[in-house]
Amino acid sequence: MASRPRRSRLCRALLAAFVVASVAVPVSGAVRAADVPAPAPTVPGPLPAATSSALAERWAATRADIAAAARTADGHGDGKRADALRILADPARHFITFDGRDGGRTVEVFGDLARADRIAVLVPGAGTSVDNYWRLKGGAQALQRELGNRSAVVAWLGYETPATVSLSAATSGRADDAARELRGFLGELTGVKPAARTSLLCHSYGSVVCARAAAGVEVADIVLYGSPGVGVDDVAAMHTRAAVWAGRGGDDWIADVPHVRLELPTVDVGFGADPVSDGFGAHTFDAGSGGHSDYLKPGSVPLKNIARIVDGRTPDAPHA
Repeated sequence: MASRPRRSRLCRALLAAFVVASVAVPVSGAVRAADVPAPAPTVPGPLPAATSSALAERWAATRADIAAAARTADGHGDGKRADALRILADPARHFITFDGRDGGRTVEVFGDLARADRIAVLVPGAGTSVDNYWRLKGGAQALQRELGNRSAVVAWLGYETPATVSLSAATSGRADDAARELRGFLGELTGVKPAARTSLLCHSYGSVVCARAAAGVEVADIVLYGSPGVGVDDVAAMHTRAAVWAGRGGDDWIADVPHVRLELPTVDVGFGADPVSDGFGAHTFDAGSGGHSDYLKPGSVPLKNIARIVDGRTPDAPHA
């Protein structure tokens, strides 16, 4: 019993060291994504009717916005950003919204949203941006292929994600702002697809966003994977009627993040209880032996189990 206080003190010391390191790590060299200018979007409004014709019009309008942002980035001398945006402007891509300002916000659909009866909304974690969007795209495509016909996967990069190593990644400030946007989007999605079974899939810091939004959205499932904690002690504190699932890969470094919260003078640091622990109260699923970026890897155990959850089926339980 005497070891428990020492372990608690060690966790707090480790978290404090993480915060100091996050603040002290120099950010030098590259221009920040938020420093690259972009024009205001021409289609910032709500979701259109979920018909093939209305969606086709939206795809074309957002494609034009992306192309305009690419031209602006070129004019600013940022060829890397311009090249990334030209890839997004491919006629085969389907963006519900795009805003290139302040680092970029995107909402992209994979699959046929008009015919889908199962929809998964992916909320990414820290370090995700327009410049490395291929990571989010790859996972969304793999999941949609696993789900098959009459499914759609929405990659929701609707907020400014914190840098992976930063104080922002250990606090809920970005998540509080993002949760409002996510609730608004999911409300619109439910309005145009009321009969679809919608699941919210939340990776890493994205799980903090989802927990903040949970009480105000109507979804069948909330899936937390690679989560550092979500800022509440248990599922009951999320105030949701959705089934809450949690999984963590065997080689995921997030397991070493201390599951505590520190109340500092100006900010709370850390996200508390471990979502895969018994006390949290989530349903757990087998997330395989992979690392932090492997949950939606094609052919992987977690991908198959997450797809089962989206389908309304029971995933494999974690191994002892």
